[in-house]
Amino acid sequence: MASTKLQSGSSGYLPEMDDAERASRDEIMALQTKRLAWSLAHAYDNVAHYKTAFDKARVYPSDFRQLSDLAKFPFTVKTDLRDNYPFNMFAVPREQLVRVHASSGTTGRPIVVGYTRADIATWSAVMARSIRAAGGRTGMIIHNAYGYGLFTGGLGAHYGAEHLGCTVVPVSGGMTERQVQLINDFRPDIITVTPSYMLAILDEFKRQGLDPRKSSLKFGIFGAEPWTNAMRVEIETAFDMDATDIYGLSEVIGPGVAQECVETKDGLHIWEDHFYPEVIDPQTGAVLPDGEMGELVFTSLTKEAFPVIRYRTRDLTRLLPGTARPGMRRMEKVTGRSDDMIILRGVNLFPTQIEEVLLATDWCGGHFILELTREGRMDELTIQAEARPERWDGNGLIEQAERITAHIKNTIGISSRVRVVAPNTLERSLGKAKRVYDRRPKG
Repeated sequence: MASTKLQSGSSGYLPEMDDAERASRDEIMALQTKRLAWSLAHAYDNVAHYKTAFDKARVYPSDFRQLSDLAKFPFTVKTDLRDNYPFNMFAVPREQLVRVHASSGTTGRPIVVGYTRADIATWSAVMARSIRAAGGRTGMIIHNAYGYGLFTGGLGAHYGAEHLGCTVVPVSGGMTERQVQLINDFRPDIITVTPSYMLAILDEFKRQGLDPRKSSLKFGIFGAEPWTNAMRVEIETAFDMDATDIYGLSEVIGPGVAQECVETKDGLHIWEDHFYPEVIDPQTGAVLPDGEMGELVFTSLTKEAFPVIRYRTRDLTRLLPGTARPGMRRMEKVTGRSDDMIILRGVNLFPTQIEEVLLATDWCGGHFILELTREGRMDELTIQAEARPERWDGNGLIEQAERITAHIKNTIGISSRVRVVAPNTLERSLGKAKRVYDRRPKG
């Protein structure tokens, strides 16, 4: 893994750590208790959905006295947000919104979220904190390749970088050849992008005959999709940079809910002064103790326009004690989602498990897809993995494919077909990578 390039003693427009980052665990919990009481009352008093849900569960903001009391309150799920499309989940009049974002809506009505001026200030602050934790400093140039528009990634990173005092290059996604040109010409210190698209940028460096290790990039902030430590090593080695994970989702605020610290790279510190995390059993909804794997749930503590109470993210992780920021708990890198987990002949499988296996080889560049089909009554999994140009033999690397098939069977416990395809065969994602194509008959 690349050594940390962060220079000790460097400082910028914002201090190395703000007051909340330096706070003790007891101080953070006291602040959370105060802010949770406000957020529950704010949601109940101003959002019809929450008043109905709390009344139905016979639990009220006045019932909250300590952090453990939050478990009495009902969950919020994605369908609740879609059912209240577009503006019925807002806790302030529409005229007080300064911005709205929305999901793509490809699987139903889009989820619309909104922000007051104070919400934008909070979002900018937690994103600036995240960039700083990843190694960013005032005056650095940041190449922002997250998508702009209704997606929260581009503008979230943009406002945070400006708040930190960085020079922002708002490239957005796509036009990979131009991305490489601007990296070479503008010489940015930081890149913010999805990890899968960073691999596409790496491919373009190689296509142009450029050495990515000689680029100016020192820090990469990667998020919006699960990725493995194996992919971290791939990116850090290729670019001689420090790569850290960022976590967020539109329903909670956008990017900047949690961030890996460059000095430790041991999981993402949750900015718990603004977002209260729980981990629950996905089946029963019971709150799990720290250290146990389950589904991540968030309650907002300071949001005005769009408070969320016990929102089920479907992301699977566990909570761990703070390290670089001792008062703030960490979340382990997300291993997958409880709603995109593949169940193949009784075995649970996440795309990240396949990614780890493929990136352990010397022939796969990290681009792959999983195809689920059904032949008769039997579900089948086909893995299409793209070969690196220097390893492609023109004949499907049959021996290597058979080795991976056997390895997956022996370690994960599923039978699969592995097809190694030629370089630049699989479609490149400009945002979140689509890994799973479920072609099984419905019903």
